[in-house]
Amino acid sequence: MPLPKEDTESPPVEEAHAGPGSSDKAARASTAALLRNPLVGLTTDELVKEADSFTDSKGLQGHRDIFRKGAMVAQVINKPDGFESITALNEEEKAGMDQTAVNGAQEYYYATFDLWDARMQGLVNGAPYLCSALVGCWSSPLLNKYTGRRGTIFISCFFSVVTGFWMAAADSWYNLLIARFVLGFAVGAKSSTTPVYSAESTPKSIRGALTMMWQMWTAFGIALGFIVSVAFRNTDFLGENTQWRWMLASTSVPPLVVMVQVYFCPESPRWYMEKGRYQKAFQSTLRLRHHPIQAARDMFYAYKLLEIENRARSGRNWKDFFTVRRNRRAAMASYFVMFMQQFCGSMYYSTNIFEMANFDRSTALLTSMGMGLINWLFAIPAFYTIDTFGRRNLLLVTFPLMSLCLFFTGFSFLMPDGTARLACIATGIYLFAAVYSPGAGPVPFTYSAEAFPLHIRDIGMSSATAVTWGFNFIISFTWPSMINSFGPTGAFVWYACWNIFGFVVAYFWLPETKNLTLEELDSVFSVRSRDHAEYYSSKIPWYANKYLLRRDVKPFPALYELAEDDQDYDGPRKASVHHNETGLVSRQSSEKQI
Repeated sequence: MPLPKEDTESPPVEEAHAGPGSSDKAARASTAALLRNPLVGLTTDELVKEADSFTDSKGLQGHRDIFRKGAMVAQVINKPDGFESITALNEEEKAGMDQTAVNGAQEYYYATFDLWDARMQGLVNGAPYLCSALVGCWSSPLLNKYTGRRGTIFISCFFSVVTGFWMAAADSWYNLLIARFVLGFAVGAKSSTTPVYSAESTPKSIRGALTMMWQMWTAFGIALGFIVSVAFRNTDFLGENTQWRWMLASTSVPPLVVMVQVYFCPESPRWYMEKGRYQKAFQSTLRLRHHPIQAARDMFYAYKLLEIENRARSGRNWKDFFTVRRNRRAAMASYFVMFMQQFCGSMYYSTNIFEMANFDRSTALLTSMGMGLINWLFAIPAFYTIDTFGRRNLLLVTFPLMSLCLFFTGFSFLMPDGTARLACIATGIYLFAAVYSPGAGPVPFTYSAEAFPLHIRDIGMSSATAVTWGFNFIISFTWPSMINSFGPTGAFVWYACWNIFGFVVAYFWLPETKNLTLEELDSVFSVRSRDHAEYYSSKIPWYANKYLLRRDVKPFPALYELAEDDQDYDGPRKASVHHNETGLVSRQSSEKQI
């Protein structure tokens, strides 16, 4: 089944939005169709031969019957309850198918080390994020290549444990700076690996929810950091003003727990398949799925998709990251959401912000703890909405709301001193945390983990996390100086304006990625940025008529559509992917190109 040739600027699935009359673009649409489901159109005998060939070539002969049934289920994977029609499955088998301790500590170690220069405060606080952006994230592909997803997480947690105690024992500000810089290696490596590990191990229907658990439990860690800061705020076991040492030492406990547990988790099946270790891949998939046939289905289906993708990209390498438009499109979208995760507002100096509002230190720590708990609790709704409401829609709703919260907080600093002023500032920051948590918090890591094709996924996720940690460092480094120059009102208004910018860019240029396989996303990112902007510009009057004027309007034609089920295929290998940039939906039959 030969695939069409493509130039370096246009991979086979990159331009599936092609117009009629273009044979090479129709061929690209055919590849997109194969990525949708490469098994559609095969007869039962052909499907069994494909499954047998797979098990024989990969050393899985002992599981031949399971993989035959798994292949049959994979063929109807896009049909609701399609497995019910498979006579080879018995009834039993069918039934089986149904970061912040430093936030409080910084106020104490500033005094210990006489560290009052705003730039040096920013440098010490931002050191981990600088190392993450420059070293940690970029070491991730190499660590993943040789140690796997679990090995990378183990190594990064080891560095976290060591640097936690190192920071607690620091006897000078530059010793603390070095320890925090080394900590950034761990932060970068695990933050660019864990979301990919989750994305590769979960079925598409719940991939977003489970991948966002990284951010949800990061928010829990932030809340835990605030709780630790409050718990140790009056501790003097080692002498006066040593509270910060206990706060920083406590950060070694959670990664130690992860180190002990990580090798009890199955390795990513896709990583094993990439290494040609198919027995191990099947064992991992068995642990990650409810039923052996589900495991065989997903592994065989993933193998066939990757086989098509690898053939389509034969001879390509990591340079595709820069030369292929589809990959650049994914990179731009991922970099944007990672950038906005940081520039939507700063919470790293919440204790300092509350002290500027004339809270005493103890009250500021308690108030920050409340914000941390809100940040965690309000991440829970995203667990249910990220795969239903969508990644893009969550950002479009939360960016304007975060902007309003920051405007409200910033202008509250202009009120006269008093209880009302304190209440308004705390309310604004709490509301901001509540809105941030289900949107700009979890979406960027989930989005970036699924945006890139497999052969550049490691470098893609590493570069995306480097962006977020790089801008995290910029915020940490510049916030003290910004407060001194702009005042709290100016600083909050500055970030409020960035949220308005984020809404505009997300509306016109950010593709939706929910409920698609990692391979199907090729079709979504094939739509050019210009076409995306033109489409959503033309949709503004439709929104106005439907939601403002309450008129009865026809459904707006889709920009890109993927077949809801395999009944949309009315012939062998007919493309199910079609795009619409002009209001007319076109389908490219691809039988002649295959």
